[in-house]
Amino acid sequence: MDFGFSQRTQDLQARVSAFMAEHVYPAEPRYFSEIEANTRNGKRWTPLPLIEELKPLARAAGLWNLWLPESEYGAGLKNQEYAPLAEIMGAAPWASEVFNCSAPDTGNMETLVRYGSAEHKQRWLEPLLAGEIRSAFAMTEPAVASSDATNIEARIERQGDEYLVNGLKWWTSGAGDPRCAVYIFMGKTDPTAPRHSQQSMILVPADAPGVTVVRPLSVFGYDDAPHGHMEVAFKNVRVPASNILLGEGRGFEIAQGRLGPGRIHHCMRLIGLAERALKLMCQRASSRTAFGKTVAQQTVTQERIAEARCMIEQARLLTLKAAWMMDVAGNKTAKAEIAMIKVVAPSMACKVIDWAIQAHGGAGMCQDFPLAYFYTNARTLRFADGPDEVHRNAIAKIELGKHTPRV
Repeated sequence: MDFGFSQRTQDLQARVSAFMAEHVYPAEPRYFSEIEANTRNGKRWTPLPLIEELKPLARAAGLWNLWLPESEYGAGLKNQEYAPLAEIMGAAPWASEVFNCSAPDTGNMETLVRYGSAEHKQRWLEPLLAGEIRSAFAMTEPAVASSDATNIEARIERQGDEYLVNGLKWWTSGAGDPRCAVYIFMGKTDPTAPRHSQQSMILVPADAPGVTVVRPLSVFGYDDAPHGHMEVAFKNVRVPASNILLGEGRGFEIAQGRLGPGRIHHCMRLIGLAERALKLMCQRASSRTAFGKTVAQQTVTQERIAEARCMIEQARLLTLKAAWMMDVAGNKTAKAEIAMIKVVAPSMACKVIDWAIQAHGGAGMCQDFPLAYFYTNARTLRFADGPDEVHRNAIAKIELGKHTPRV
């Protein structure tokens, strides 16, 4: 029996695991071969037939939009209930899209559910929930240290019944997909307002005049096609004033509502990735002999396997605690735990995957095993949703506040 999970969650765990075993893991070679074929054919940024074939199967199996909490649209799972499902999906980095549970669409859909108008929901949320389109989140900028979001320089200026949008964004995940239909864009509406009231978020159609995908950005050589992390220019883009979300000056409020659940999803997917890396490490170490005994019999390998197991369990329990606190007390009350998991989970996954690579020798760094690709995903998430340093500072301030006398 799994610790603390409801019967409903356990049933879904079994069903998602069975789907992964039957449809996802056996198809991994095909996934990479389709990407290579697209490259040879000059169609690298083209949706993969494999994923499109698997989506209807997941939907028919009742494993669709599981991430969405209680609402008229989703499965109604709490954060704590969805978290272990994200872990299972995370064992293959591309699998979440099969279930329509992939970033940044999940965060963008949750934003539209919470803050979108009826028109926004009809135009963008419903096609996203159906898996018919993709979306992107445009926040980070190359010209400023975007770890402090108050530095963002992009502008959203009111002109009559429209807003004029200007700025250069990068690491805009999802913008490489030709099905990307909408950006959630963060920029300043009033540079003279109080520091955290200057920013707003607005919906920008991907096909609006003035929107240009400049280039894909690679992570250690991987570009994550056809999803992609893109640099995108917005030059004099005009959108209806009704596309503003929640109102001017409320960008930080929306960001907090959007990022909390996403951090749970990211961290649990990383735990799934680390679990798979540990499994591969054990299998490889048991099958290779060096200096008269198997690699698994080497003391250093045993120490790393044991430490990896401890680290994975610790990260999982901390993430589940954060999810539980969000469910029972809200994101604000859980802010310390959310910050902690964003420090702990990516660092843990990087360490475990690195040890697994080491146990594989040179094979761990090449395309014959998925570990190098796993590492790029884990290392990226030490930046996504805020770098380690920002979260450590937040944790320290909370801790200091508990023990420092107030004047």
